[in-house]
Amino acid sequence: MQRLTGFSALADRYDGFILDLWGVVHDGVTPYAGAVDCLLRLRRAGKPVVLLSNAPRRAAWAQVQLRAMGIADALYTGIMTSGEATHRMLRDRDQPDGDAWFRALGRRAFHIGPERDRNVLDGLPIERVTTPGAADFVLNTGPDDEHNPSDPDAFEDVLQACAAHRLPMVCANPDLEVIRGGVRVICAGLLGRRYEQLGGTSRAIGKPDPAIYGPVLGMLGTARTRTLAVGDALRTDIAGAAAAGIDACWVLGGIHAEALAADPGEAERSASEAGLAPVAAIPGFTW
Repeated sequence: MQRLTGFSALADRYDGFILDLWGVVHDGVTPYAGAVDCLLRLRRAGKPVVLLSNAPRRAAWAQVQLRAMGIADALYTGIMTSGEATHRMLRDRDQPDGDAWFRALGRRAFHIGPERDRNVLDGLPIERVTTPGAADFVLNTGPDDEHNPSDPDAFEDVLQACAAHRLPMVCANPDLEVIRGGVRVICAGLLGRRYEQLGGTSRAIGKPDPAIYGPVLGMLGTARTRTLAVGDALRTDIAGAAAAGIDACWVLGGIHAEALAADPGEAERSASEAGLAPVAAIPGFTW
């Protein structure tokens, strides 16, 4: 793993780039210093960029959030989110090539998550119900706005209730946690992991599943061998790129920043222990 001080050394090595959002481009509230400039330089160089996020909401909604942060549409080629992929899986489940697990879910969904993420179900022939007992499956998009988003125990009762009704869970964000404005908060993936511990069945959509990279490469129009994925999370970004046969650059200033800060050699050890070999590591997404 090559240690670099900035992204410029990688820009000429590849034809296209897949960028994680949370932890690379922004912290959930504001862009990281230098990230917008880096996107602008890639755009000027004619390098296509697709943003790939485990955000549990439709791509259009994620785009609205980026605009609010000052990240213009022109700075990237396309965007794919876990929420968008989940929507498409539910939309297309009855097609001849649709996913059989999704096809068997039923038509009544109980949602764990905030109102802003319910757009995953917009336009679908699915009824949203208010209790697990009335549902065929549960859509998990992460902590809602009524409980402490840093406390997994706050969601124990609702997970227990869903497990008691043996509801299959669609987890629309495989992330375990993120740093939002400097505060560590849990994500849908952590709730999904706990649900499985309770005996429930959970299917996560998004990184590190290599399937989500197919449509992203289609948007980029680049070969896998000429594409670089950039992310801050070993478990999802770097592992997902490896599973998809794509080179990866590890941004050390994101979710692992605290753990890696004390020991310069910890990044190499962590990657090796995970069986991963990113081609490079950078402190942050700056030129």
